[in-house]
Parts: sequence; structure tokens; C-alpha cells
Amino acid sequence: MELLIAYESDPAGYNMAYFISKQMKKDGEIYRGKYFDLVVIPTPAISADWIEDKYHYDGYVFLSKHAAESGTLALTCHSTGNFGDAMFGGFPRQVAIPHPHIQKSYMKKLWERKNLFSKFDIIIEATHHGPTALGKPSLFIEIGTTEKEWNDKQLCEDVSEVVVNTMSEKPQKNDVAICFGGTHYPSKFNKELIEGKLALGTIIPKHGLDNVDSELFDHILKRNSEAKLALVDWNGLGSNKQKIVDMINSSRLEMIKI
Repeated sequence: MELLIAYESDPAGYNMAYFISKQMKKDGEIYRGKYFDLVVIPTPAISADWIEDKYHYDGYVFLSKHAAESGTLALTCHSTGNFGDAMFGGFPRQVAIPHPHIQKSYMKKLWERKNLFSKFDIIIEATHHGPTALGKPSLFIEIGTTEKEWNDKQLCEDVSEVVVNTMSEKPQKNDVAICFGGTHYPSKFNKELIEGKLALGTIIPKHGLDNVDSELFDHILKRNSEAKLALVDWNGLGSNKQKIVDMINSSRLEMIKI
């Protein structure tokens, strides 16, 4: 059983939770469902490393707003983690356990409805922010990019329907890859996720590779226990290319260049 989580002061997260909860039965703090439960929490989702101490589930899916300085409208989804300092929740140099199969299912379902979301980029983000310490898989599902979209109730309801459809089905299992390189909005990895055969675990963008040493690399491998592949943006590794190639070659991962 999965738990959906929204922060009460996050307008996009709260609006999604509101629409989803209408189909569920309230039981104390928890909204109960057949395939998943839902809770609205009083503290920010990015700092919810405490969540499994109180709520015991097989995985955690956070409903959230997305903000970007560019103002580009986007519907996003990503795993969490910090490759360096913990500036936005979680702990330094720690990544969460990804939720690759639910992520792939959700993004494919969004893409199938892209005509409904024609103003939006439908794209994953590289791994960033907290929480990072949970012992079960977790995922952020986000609506961007400004207060107008976060408070657009029809948009939040439409995205919520995709969330419910995703969470109500057992996701197909695919081979899982850890991703290296590229930008914060990794279009090559996004294309593989939506059109290809692989599900994706932790995504370390080019700007995070400076922090990857053998200790952090081993930690990422442990948190991605399903992953057998390394998906590499070959032209997006920057000055860390040889370091990352050597680490991959000395690991259990089979490297795929894109």
C-alpha cells in the first residue's frame, strides 16, 4: 500500500489532495482507499524525513507545486536527494530510494493526455531536494509553475485523475537505470522514460557530478538496489567524464551511452 502526501500550505499539493480525497473515506488523519491512502501534513514535504516514523507504508508519493525562475509551464516528476549540501530538506550527500516504476507509469499516462496539457512541458527533473532518509521508495509529482497554475482547480483535478489512474494499477516492471549527466531537465532521459523500455532511478545531472566520489557513488548504488544499468548522457558529463566512466566500469552497472 502506497501513501500519497500533501503539505497543507502547498496550494498545488493541497488541491490535488482535495480532489483525490473526495473519492476516499476519512479515518482520523488518513483518507483510506482501495489501492492507496492519503494524508495532508502540517509541515513542508521536502522536510518529511519523519513521515515513515508515523505512517508505515510500502512507498510514499508526494503531491507538490513546482517553481522555476524561467516561468516555463511544466508538469514534473522526480526522485529526491542531495549530492552536496542539504539546502532544501533532507540530509547532505544522501539520496532517497527512487520509485522508478510508478514514475514511468505516471509520466507515460501524462504523455498520453498531452493534448489536455498542451501548454505544459511534460518532463522529469534530475534528483534534488529532500526528503532523503526514508527507508521505502518515494517520488515527487509536481504541478508548475506559478501561483496561477497551483490554484487552477481544473488543472489540479485533471492531474489528480492521472495520479489516481497510476496509483490504482500495478505498474509494469522494467529494467532500471541510474542516470548520469545532462541538465536539470534531462530531455534525453525523459525521452527514454516515456518512449523507451527503461525505468529510471536516481538522476545525477552534470552539475552534481563534481560531488560524486567513491563513497557517494556506492551510496547511490545501494539506494538503487534494482538498477543494473547506467544510462549516460555521453556529451553531458563535462569534466567528470573519465571519473564517472571508471566508477561505472568498476561497478555492477552496464553502461548505455545516449
